[in-house]
Amino acid sequence: MSRQPAVSGRFYPDDPQALRAEVKSHLPGRQNKVQALGVVAPHAGFMYSGDVAGSVYDAIEIPERILILGPNHTGMGRPLSIMSQGAWSMPMGDVEIDTELAAAIRKHLPDVEEDEAAHRAEHSLETQLPFLQYYRTPFRFVPLCLMRFRLEDCVKLGHALARAIAEVEGPVLLVASSDMTHYESHDSATLKDHRAIDRMRELDAAGLHRVVHDNQITMCGVNPATVMLTAAKDLGAQQSVLSQYMTSGEVSGDMERVVGYAGMIVS
Repeated sequence: MSRQPAVSGRFYPDDPQALRAEVKSHLPGRQNKVQALGVVAPHAGFMYSGDVAGSVYDAIEIPERILILGPNHTGMGRPLSIMSQGAWSMPMGDVEIDTELAAAIRKHLPDVEEDEAAHRAEHSLETQLPFLQYYRTPFRFVPLCLMRFRLEDCVKLGHALARAIAEVEGPVLLVASSDMTHYESHDSATLKDHRAIDRMRELDAAGLHRVVHDNQITMCGVNPATVMLTAAKDLGAQQSVLSQYMTSGEVSGDMERVVGYAGMIVS
């Protein structure tokens, strides 16, 4: 069973050499790497959000096992959807699903459902893979696609994922895929987004969820980020730092209708 790429050739190059060069062009070239428990990374077209994604992945050690949490943009599939076997086909090579980690997640999270439909056309998880492949091949991953959930559901999910991760051998990187404010001015987006960033800096999962909803911040991956922060704290996270923030306006020149991007590293 192989899931075919949905946004190859649109969000990022479909030629392997061109894709590798594209990823490399977004990397700041940091020398010191940290062992992260979790990250927040954006998922737009690489020309817009690649620098922020690169600032995250260039700063961390990439382990063999990765759990990627992404929002469901398509509305297809079940509310909490997993793929437990097979591989995702990508221009730089297939990425195998971590069946052992997936089984542990299903054990501790009975509400999760096996559902390919939620993943078939969803870009938020797929766009993380080229950056991961640039640094480590092979690795195994589990994709989890989330629709909108209440805070208490996100917290419950985070605790369950932490238990599943603790059960398998070796480190697991939690990737929360999210863009920030959508289609407001650069100044408005920057102001709103830093309210959410402040909560993520404090490892405040509940505070992040509340501030996003109270301030109508259109952060599409607030649920994945809330879940990641909850799980990372259970696993011993001590700090969360902002690697970079920018908006699409800094690339396109249109400062009146932007999308914000933030990279967070939790360790």
